[in-house]
Amino acid sequence: MTRLFAASAAITALLSVSAVSMAKSNMVPADKFDLSQWKIQLPLDKDKNGKADEVDVKKLKKYSHPDFFYLDENGGMVFASPNKATTTKNTSNSRSELREMLRGTKTKYKTKGPENNWAVEARKGSNKFGRVGGRLDATLKVDHVARRAGDATTRAAYSVVVGQIHADKYDDTSSGFGYGNEPIKIYYKKFPDHEMGSVFWNYERNLAKTDPDRTDINHPVFGNDWSNSSDPGQAGIALGEEFSYTINVHKNTMYLTFSSDRLGTKTFTKSLVSQLRVDGKMDPLDNKFSYGGDTLYFKAGVYNQCSPAKGGGLWYAGCPGTGDWEVDKANGDYAQATFSKLKVGPSTPPVR
Repeated sequence: MTRLFAASAAITALLSVSAVSMAKSNMVPADKFDLSQWKIQLPLDKDKNGKADEVDVKKLKKYSHPDFFYLDENGGMVFASPNKATTTKNTSNSRSELREMLRGTKTKYKTKGPENNWAVEARKGSNKFGRVGGRLDATLKVDHVARRAGDATTRAAYSVVVGQIHADKYDDTSSGFGYGNEPIKIYYKKFPDHEMGSVFWNYERNLAKTDPDRTDINHPVFGNDWSNSSDPGQAGIALGEEFSYTINVHKNTMYLTFSSDRLGTKTFTKSLVSQLRVDGKMDPLDNKFSYGGDTLYFKAGVYNQCSPAKGGGLWYAGCPGTGDWEVDKANGDYAQATFSKLKVGPSTPPVR
């Protein structure tokens, strides 16, 4: 009888484990993460319209994709994107990336409307926006970056953007704003023959695309910046090693915090309404008021920087890819990251 009871208990336990595993497999990212103010763009074109597919806020509540957006066995939110895939018209880089949508499911507000986005306090009419400032907190590990590049000297080669603030693009830029630039992009980059990769962030001068001074100002965090091809060694972050970032835009200033259990915490402060740089000096080449007149929103996930496009410069690394996910994954021609935390909301006063 005792043996029978033990066997029965073992079977029950086994069934329980199977039930839990099955429940996990049926879960979607929105079951664990608050995605009520996000939509996602994916490296897919299921409707064959030549545009990257998007899943809106309402449908995202029940959405996952087995290759590009899903929960792993530990409940982490996985984003993946191959080098070669359908992209938006303004880039040759594919993405599996969330875009902040302050309107939630209230689609009466336009995507580019003030109600769906935020602005710095100094912006004219900032009280009409969905929020003044904002805060994005994330903890993640980069699982993989593209291992091959046609031009390894290109700064974007072997890298991925895992978080950013984006400015909306205006039809009329006569005000000196609306160029669609980014006050911050958070990068992870790892060369194939290095044990460690580097985490850094870029501030883009808020100028017209045709302006020769429009460029990214690089700030190393853990390891090197994107122009340094030397091995960062133990100062860098390994693939699969967690780190965290906080982007906190309070009133008119961007406060950044990066942390790693092994490497500690680093902070940065950047005005978004003046030419004041992180080091406290002025940058006369930047927009006089930085991003003070822009419409802004957060993005997070995987924005693969290993573009298949060629042509030199900063961005066109000529990274290989077939467009067949199974082939490209086997060849290492993709980027992937897993988030264990992602939270967006109002800004908070900086800790003095």
